[in-house]
Amino acid sequence: MPDHPSPPAPTPLVLLIDDYEDAREMYGFYLTRQGYRVEEAADGHVALDKAVTLVPDIILMDLSLPGIDGWELARMLKRDARTAEIPIIALTAHALNGEEQRARGAGCDAFVTKPCLPQTLAAELARVLHESTLRS
Repeated sequence: MPDHPSPPAPTPLVLLIDDYEDAREMYGFYLTRQGYRVEEAADGHVALDKAVTLVPDIILMDLSLPGIDGWELARMLKRDARTAEIPIIALTAHALNGEEQRARGAGCDAFVTKPCLPQTLAAELARVLHESTLRS
């Protein structure tokens, strides 16, 4: 019986949501170089549409967004059966006491304070994706 190579593992799709264009460019470029497919959104309304349409493997989301803020967007995504299982990493400049708990309460699976190095973000993304795979 001939050996057939396994099909390549699908490349994870990341939905990167941030209203700050420089952050989207920097993190998007780095994640693409790491082998991820990246879709971007600059506000909560576009992000919601893309999350429902694309059903990404993971969402990296700034919490201070125009339109629908990240807190409400996380709650909306977790209430929708189409997006409820997508892990969400909160990416925010808000490092105040209690913000991480508040983000987790809204449905975020992890919390990263920015600015952060792209390598730090990529490591957290890989960790959360791995945990998500173990749960499914």
